[in-house]
Amino acid sequence: MSTENTKPLRVLFCVGVTQTFFDLPGDQIGMVWEATGEMLKGIAGLEGVKVLGTMDDDQIMVGTSAAFPWTCYILADVPDIATVTAACNLFRVTPVGAHRLWRYMRVEARVGRELVIPE
Repeated sequence: MSTENTKPLRVLFCVGVTQTFFDLPGDQIGMVWEATGEMLKGIAGLEGVKVLGTMDDDQIMVGTSAAFPWTCYILADVPDIATVTAACNLFRVTPVGAHRLWRYMRVEARVGRELVIPE
């Protein structure tokens, strides 16, 4: 839906790890990380999405995140709200064993626009 005259949405995907992740036996954690990698590739692969950067807060933030501060962040330019919704939906559909990724992580998308600094 993005055209030359339409600026993309600037989206910050805020991701929090839930207690169910920490309740997993150590030998099952790897499958969550593999699914997380697939989800990240899925976001980057959505049409018109340009991932600008990621940030992982896991070295200085320990435990679950139900709200700010989140565990990690993905900053992206996204063409429209339908694509933002599709990116969030990846948490619902990405398989992790017999479950889905949203059992272990939650996402909240903050949608805005690029802050342009005047010259």
